[in-house]
Amino acid sequence: MLPLRLQTESHIPLYVQLRDQLRALVHSGDLRTGDRIPASRELAGQLGVHRTTVANAYAELESEGLIQGHVGRGTFICGAQIKEFSPPPRTTGNGGVMRWESLFADDRVDEVLSRVMPLVPPGAIAFTAARPSEELFPLEEFRRCLNAVVRREGRRILQIGSTDGYGPLKEELLSLLRGDGLNLRSQQLLITDGCQQAIDLVCKAFLRPGDSVALENPAYPGAIAIFASARVRTLAVGVETDPARTGHVGLDIGALETVLLQNRVKMIFVTPDFHNPTGTALPIAARRRLLELAVRYQVPVIEDAIYARLRLRGSALPSLKALDTAGNVVQIDSFSKIAFPGLRVGWCVGAESAIERLRLVKQSTNLHTDQLSQAAMAEFMRRGYLARHLARMKKVYRSRLAAMEEALEKHMPESTSWTRAEGGMTLWVTLPPGFDAAELLIHARERGILFLPGRYFYSQHPQPNTLRLGFASVDEKRIAKGIEMFCDLLKFEMRKRQRGMREESHARVALV
Repeated sequence: MLPLRLQTESHIPLYVQLRDQLRALVHSGDLRTGDRIPASRELAGQLGVHRTTVANAYAELESEGLIQGHVGRGTFICGAQIKEFSPPPRTTGNGGVMRWESLFADDRVDEVLSRVMPLVPPGAIAFTAARPSEELFPLEEFRRCLNAVVRREGRRILQIGSTDGYGPLKEELLSLLRGDGLNLRSQQLLITDGCQQAIDLVCKAFLRPGDSVALENPAYPGAIAIFASARVRTLAVGVETDPARTGHVGLDIGALETVLLQNRVKMIFVTPDFHNPTGTALPIAARRRLLELAVRYQVPVIEDAIYARLRLRGSALPSLKALDTAGNVVQIDSFSKIAFPGLRVGWCVGAESAIERLRLVKQSTNLHTDQLSQAAMAEFMRRGYLARHLARMKKVYRSRLAAMEEALEKHMPESTSWTRAEGGMTLWVTLPPGFDAAELLIHARERGILFLPGRYFYSQHPQPNTLRLGFASVDEKRIAKGIEMFCDLLKFEMRKRQRGMREESHARVALV
């Protein structure tokens, strides 16, 4: 029997776990060319899973050329790929080949960010991205800004710079933040390499292994990965997506209060505006209640505001930082969603003591954020290009969101539901109970449709019948086509499932 162990509580789909474990057995040499592996039905029985789970894992391994099925004979390890996957030669003595895997400091780090940023085959309709549409990039305007700053101060910005950020960019950002109701001093602002680094700095500056963080569930996978790597304990707080059922959407404030009451929580991490992945926005009353709880329990709040400027309809809401009167909130933000993700320029604001601590940690991490990128963005803002670009993006995204909602309303089966987002870049879909979006993705990929299964976004208690659809990077015509194709597939799978249930029922009756 093969040494395979599947974790049903993991956010990683069962077929992915099985695929990766079988691949690892080939890497290690435990499975070799010509070895026969169990038939899908046989292995499913051994592992206590549905046969489709094994079939999907086998299908992916066969597409890689790692295994080959032969009718009437079975499934075998292929010889063609063994050289690529064969283990390193075993040697002894000081001249041996280094096995770096034995030195990995944390064997719990998985490929969560790789899964949420998959490669897109040519011609596929991909609803996977939550990032700007690159055809909207104002390249000529940005080129002018680059040329201007290089001519004006090229030698200075190509030198080592200040850890807290390039002065002119900080001035532009402070002006931008005043428009959000935040009157801040320069000492309260730190430039970062985007929100991902900001989360990492917060983790290094304020958290120790074993500390607890209250985190939305589902949540941004990048935050989950950072906390896991730091051995920080995440306490899952549910996110409401159905206002008809609960009266509001976003972080479940009642559940948060319970978590704070029952645990020693070091920090609350929340995305109140167009939460990734659900697209929900926390109502004003819930925002005030969250801040009241933070003050009562003396727990700081990290507000991820990366999508806040992408409100596409409805009235704008004040940020947690704008409502913060106790200095409890550190807000992180970035140009990644409103301009150019590839520049990796973001910022965080908060109390001076908190920002100074983050600055010191950043200094020991990477000295400073790339100055050419900072200078170019400062010029881009100063010339008014950012404001015009953002207005254009919001107009396009508003149209794409409407196209996706129209297609969902037209084609989705009645037993499904999805969030009604007022901004951001994504919608959250809930399939009928019993469906696994990761399994559905296998069939969708064959038809050239990609999405992200919801289980990728959960730190605890994954809901396999959920998925995320991104609309910002897909034009209206392809949105309509892709959603129709996806819904046709879903309806087909639902009919197939109903037939299987009827056949199983008939079989039980016949046995009686």
